[in-house]
Amino acid sequence: MEVDLYINNLTEKFTPQANPEKAVQMSRYMKNLFDYYGIQATLRRELSRSFIKEEGIPVKSELFETLKKLWALPKREYQYFGMELAAKFKRKPEVSDIKMFEWIILHKSWWDTVDFIAANLVGNYFQIYGQQSQKIMEDWLDSGNIWLQRTSLIFQLKYKASTNTALLSRQIDALRHSKEFFIKKAIGWALREYAKTNPDWVRQFVSQTELSTLSKREALKRLN
Repeated sequence: MEVDLYINNLTEKFTPQANPEKAVQMSRYMKNLFDYYGIQATLRRELSRSFIKEEGIPVKSELFETLKKLWALPKREYQYFGMELAAKFKRKPEVSDIKMFEWIILHKSWWDTVDFIAANLVGNYFQIYGQQSQKIMEDWLDSGNIWLQRTSLIFQLKYKASTNTALLSRQIDALRHSKEFFIKKAIGWALREYAKTNPDWVRQFVSQTELSTLSKREALKRLN
């Protein structure tokens, strides 16, 4: 299906469910950075499932174009649909997909999309193309962009015993003096999640590493 028609049909699915009162609340929760239809997550996912059942998903060659057009739309629900649509293709990612993921991280950036992209798309990508992770992570660290940096810290959230602790240590060491809330929080989150798998490693790392109060508190939240 032609991309514009596909998105127009999605609009016809979303528009009748708009809730102006909820839209104001949702926008306020996101610091008024985005407009919303006011469709809450459970209903939005039901609508998305129904839409995909009716319309299908784009062919892979049209995915990036579809995401760019979804990201150009003002209502935040389109970006949520887009990131979840991209996850439909994650079983067989292409090497070039990392550029697509980087693009959606860098546009309309906020934690609500970046965290999903990091843990579900980037994380899955590097489980398949792990040999590329070190160079890309170095580039993202050097970028100065807090959302690429946050992604480099949390993309292993679902790795459990497969976590590359040497890489995680390097990422944290490079960013642990950051004053950015989202970086300090991400450091603690990454450590807290890995503590579910290897609490002794996390305790030792925290004891031997100078971290911000926020990062340390988050890291040890379930261990103390």
